[in-house]
Amino acid sequence: MERAILEGVVKLLEDGVPLAELSIERVARTAGVGKATIYRRWSGKEELFVDVVRAAEPPDPVLPGTSMRDDLVVLLESLRQRGLASRSSAILHNVYAQMKSSPKIWAAYHASVIAPRRALALDVLRRARQRGELRADVDLELANDMFIGPMLVRSVMRPDDDLPEGLAEQIVDTVLEGLRPVSSTAS
Repeated sequence: MERAILEGVVKLLEDGVPLAELSIERVARTAGVGKATIYRRWSGKEELFVDVVRAAEPPDPVLPGTSMRDDLVVLLESLRQRGLASRSSAILHNVYAQMKSSPKIWAAYHASVIAPRRALALDVLRRARQRGELRADVDLELANDMFIGPMLVRSVMRPDDDLPEGLAEQIVDTVLEGLRPVSSTAS
């Protein structure tokens, strides 16, 4: 039933229905269910729409937990894959653009998707600092932005830029050069 509802929303979007005109009633009709069925699962179209986007995006990554570098590479690679998906999917590209023009939907997406991903990255950096992989004086919020920022710029703000394989490693290794503790042994 949930799948039919999500597919109903995607069909409407594929048919060019703007987000502003996407009502629960219209989704219910397209999915062949009653409005009550939708409201039992979602409190409104904002939450439904966020689930549609999440279903279209690549899944959240599982972190290896072996080192800060390895975890950050996996997180950035996931972001690169999302960037590639949004470029190759007219639906996702259109949905992101429409979400940003709807404060309620953007807030729901931010709370249920972006904020947890950011918290995960900050946890990686906190653990790394505790293990001595990161200087103690590093502002973790800023460091997180330094890792994530380049991938977001390439994925979102410069959609014609290349997102090559190995970009996640390149970003992580470049940023880490300046954030790692100085070795006590001279080389």
